Amino acid sequence: MSSATLSRWSRALVAAGVCWLVVWQAAAVAGLPRRTTVALGLYGFVLHVVFGKAYSLVPSYFDRDLAWPYAPAITLPLAAVGTAGLALEAVDGVPGVVRPIGAWSWALAVAVFLGTLVWTLRENLSGAETGTGDHNADRRRVDRAANLFVPVVFAYLAVGSWETLAARTAVSPVLDGYPPRATHLLAAGGAALLVFAVGFRLLPRFLVAEIPDWVPWIVLPAGALGPAMLAVGLPAGPVFRTGALVEAVAVVGFAAAYGHLYRSSDRRRVGFYGPLVGAGFGVIAVGLGLSFAFGPVDPTLVAAHYRLNLLGFLGLTVVGVTFQFYPPTVGRFLGAGDDLALAALGALAGGLVVELAGAVVSTPLALRGGRALALLGTLAYAYLVLGVFVQRARQ
Repeated sequence: MSSATLSRWSRALVAAGVCWLVVWQAAAVAGLPRRTTVALGLYGFVLHVVFGKAYSLVPSYFDRDLAWPYAPAITLPLAAVGTAGLALEAVDGVPGVVRPIGAWSWALAVAVFLGTLVWTLRENLSGAETGTGDHNADRRRVDRAANLFVPVVFAYLAVGSWETLAARTAVSPVLDGYPPRATHLLAAGGAALLVFAVGFRLLPRFLVAEIPDWVPWIVLPAGALGPAMLAVGLPAGPVFRTGALVEAVAVVGFAAAYGHLYRSSDRRRVGFYGPLVGAGFGVIAVGLGLSFAFGPVDPTLVAAHYRLNLLGFLGLTVVGVTFQFYPPTVGRFLGAGDDLALAALGALAGGLVVELAGAVVSTPLALRGGRALALLGTLAYAYLVLGVFVQRARQ
């Protein structure tokens, strides 16, 4: 019963994240404030999916069972209310009380998530026990390295969420309450570092390929240090520039590692294209970030930078991995299959390319067109994933 409960509510968190993705892209097309779209993309889409998959994957990666199977059921409504409040606070006409309600609700969601996982892993926080079977004994060094950085992810989620709360309430901040600091702590430190850590365990198994044991020791320390330096150093200065360089090492290293896995594998499933294209967008995003750190800052390109990171790197990676967990080919409904999944990935990637081109050449029509195309991609993605979820629920 506990396993079924965990599976059902973890899937519900992923489903909520998929719905937030659609809302995010619709808000971008509608031209809602950037603070609104960032909240929908980061807190809504990315972190809801992070919560859902972390609840189901992380305990097994540490050879443990989740201490409280109902924790995802508590996290979901708190995170949903928190996301809605954080997204709506920047919209004209919304009552001021929404701001602290959203912040407190989000903080409570993260407290439940972190409290449950830390208690679950309390006797194995270093991750030395990996749950890796003897048939995968050659993967244990990489698995231990990946596990070691998961508690760092927890720390970033805690500090980033505390900064989110402090910026909207009377709670004293750890830093200074500057909103982009919390965004970088949560996106680069919470989400991207978890992608690196979980990815080094998950992706080699998906592709039935291997990476050298030393690769995680390049990517993971850089991915752990870079977000802190970016958050502390914003908006400029030597610490910020060093952080941009360190984070670039992490993203480019991860992209190279996944490229190696993809080339080494003879498997070609539609879900594998998501991380591949996402890694490419991640490299472009850190390139833009370096240009901001060492040169002038163009506000239009700043918007493109966040879109490339949230929708390109993190988003397409999540989309691809969810297609692997929930294959479109198992769907028994109209349109289900790899063709629509590939079209969804193509529309998301193509929309980002058009949007980026529009930002570079200052063409508003291209910006809007790219976002509209990305919205179509998200609708196709949501149709496939949610359709599979509904199908499972009816079985």
